[in-house]
Parts: sequence; structure tokens; C-alpha cells
Amino acid sequence: MRSVAEEKDKLQGENQNEEKDGQQEENLNKATEGSPDQNNDTPDTANTGQGAGKAEAKEEKKEKKKKEKTDKKQEALKEKIAELEDRVKRQMAEFENFRKRTEKEKTAMFETGAKSVIEKMLPVVDNFERGLASVPEGEKDGGFAQGMEMIYKQLMTEFEGMDVRPIPAVGEEFNPDFHNAVMQVESEEYETGVIAQELQKGYTYRDSVVRHSMVAVVS
Repeated sequence: MRSVAEEKDKLQGENQNEEKDGQQEENLNKATEGSPDQNNDTPDTANTGQGAGKAEAKEEKKEKKKKEKTDKKQEALKEKIAELEDRVKRQMAEFENFRKRTEKEKTAMFETGAKSVIEKMLPVVDNFERGLASVPEGEKDGGFAQGMEMIYKQLMTEFEGMDVRPIPAVGEEFNPDFHNAVMQVESEEYETGVIAQELQKGYTYRDSVVRHSMVAVVS
């Protein structure tokens, strides 16, 4: 049998072994807790997250600036287009006014030229009328008189086609816009201010007077 001293030494040895094992386990835990892999996990993850956030914000800022630049370009283009459209509209309006003015001037020049030619032809018409009026009654059926009548009618037909028309006179109320009173007469047939006699025919061209009628007005 073991003595008391031996049993005591045995217990002390077991306690020392247990303490040694506990110390080794504690040291191992500390070593594990202080391991670089464990200590650096959280900081690396945080740094990575922060870096990604900064990159994202930078990219968004870059995209925003790019969008603002594009918007400014588009706005400038819209203003330029509006300016060009306004300029084109103004030029078209000016051209239209020029065209109308030119057309009006051309028409006025044509009418002035036409009136000048008609005015020169009127004495020929007057002479035809005087000649036909002077033909004796017995010779009006003759070939010469008939030929003169046909030429006169053809001339008047052409005048009518050109919108040249004689101004009504006898029996009409005197109108200074169309008539030129050269004398006053007494009349039992017409009232005062009415034309009793036409001394020379007047004519209009497109409602514009070429020659005023020379008339005698009842006083």
C-alpha cells in the first residue's frame, strides 16, 4: 500500500498537470484570438465597403456632370435651331412681301402701258364713228360702208375683251369722276345736273378711267 506521502505527491502532480494543461489552452485561445486572419477580417471588409461607396459616389458625380454637359449642349442646340427658324421665317416673310410688291408694281406697269396704248387708239375709234355717222342713208348698205362697220365692230369687240368699255353719259347724272362738263344747256327732257349731250365718248380700262367723257349738262 502507498503511503500518505505518496498519495499527496500524486495529487500535487495531477494538479500541476491540470494547471499546465489549462495554461496551455488559455495560451492557445489567446493566440487564436490574436491571429492576423481574425483580427483583419472586419477592417478589410469595412475598407472594401468604404472604397466601393466612394467609387460609386464618384461615378454618380461623373455621370451627373456628363448629363449636365449634355443638357447644356442640347439647350444650346435648341436655341440655335429656334434662332435659325426665326431667321428663315423672317426671310420668307420678306421674300413674300417683295414678291407681292413686285407683282403689284408689274401689274401697275402693265396697266399703265395698256392704258397708254388704249388712249392712243381712242382717236382711231372716234374717227371710225365720225366716218360711219357721215355716211349718207342711201349708201349705208354699200360694200364700203359695210366693210367700215365690220372693222369698227371688230375693234370694239377687241376692246371689250380687254375690259375697255365706254362710259355711260346721256341721261346719266353728272359724275366728275367719269365726266368732264364743257358746257351747260337747257333741256325740257332732262332735269338739272343730268347729262343732255355727249360731245366725246369716255372710256374705262378695268374700272380705271382712260379718258373722261366730254358732256353738256342741263343747267
